[in-house]
Amino acid sequence: MKHLPSLFSRKYVSDFIHDAAPKAPRKRLFIGLITGTSVLLCLFLLAGWIIPVVGLGNIHPSIPYITGFLLAACIGVIAWTALSMVLQIATGRKFRGSSRMRGLANRFLLPCMELVARLVGISADEVRRSFIKVNNELSRNLGPVFTPENIVILLPHCLQRTDCEVRLTSLTDACKRCGRCPIAGLLSLRDQYGVRLAIATGGSIARRIVVDIRPRLIIAVACERDLTSGIQDTHPLPVYGILNHRPQGPCHNTTLSLSLVENALRHFIIPEKLPLATIQECP
Repeated sequence: MKHLPSLFSRKYVSDFIHDAAPKAPRKRLFIGLITGTSVLLCLFLLAGWIIPVVGLGNIHPSIPYITGFLLAACIGVIAWTALSMVLQIATGRKFRGSSRMRGLANRFLLPCMELVARLVGISADEVRRSFIKVNNELSRNLGPVFTPENIVILLPHCLQRTDCEVRLTSLTDACKRCGRCPIAGLLSLRDQYGVRLAIATGGSIARRIVVDIRPRLIIAVACERDLTSGIQDTHPLPVYGILNHRPQGPCHNTTLSLSLVENALRHFIIPEKLPLATIQECP
């Protein structure tokens, strides 16, 4: 156990998700986009106040003041959401109401950030990778506080080879563990650490699995789009995201780094419940 601090140093954290990406995700991209998007939204709302001041004042003198109050409230919420996210990312500490603000940022500001990024020539996947990196670091701040039975590893069905004779759904024990895909290694990790493991064939199935199992932490493996939507859908339940490899294209014979999954397990599980480390890799 003495080697764990070096494994989870800040330098090592950056390797958690970018091994499947063309370049390392950048936290500063997320910080810059959420700040810029919030400023643009606030300016847009301020500009919208001109209309009721000029036009609606003829209907009733109080309407511009009421509208201005509502717009000021919206601006305050957007500004506080962006500021709380930036402070939480910079310090790693939670602030009063930060969980609610984080949910608002995930649901509302992230789509706006993707739109702003597209306007300046940044791809949606690059924004999503930055978002996943930020989410992972915030989730890591929870520390080793989970028992194995409260953790579920949620997998996409594309990890299984398309030519496999056994089609896995939620009954993962039907796997023959031939070693041709990562499922065998993931099942070994499940057995070794005592966590739960499930395969989702779609977003609705994934949500149903979460409702049925009721975990306290999800370690999810997927592409940028599915990881982002999963983090949004399950908030405030913490999700730790690991990108899959797609050597043959999206949703076809994908794979992953088993060591990333095991490192995450060893970080989140309380120390007295940890077995000896036996990191293995998929073919």
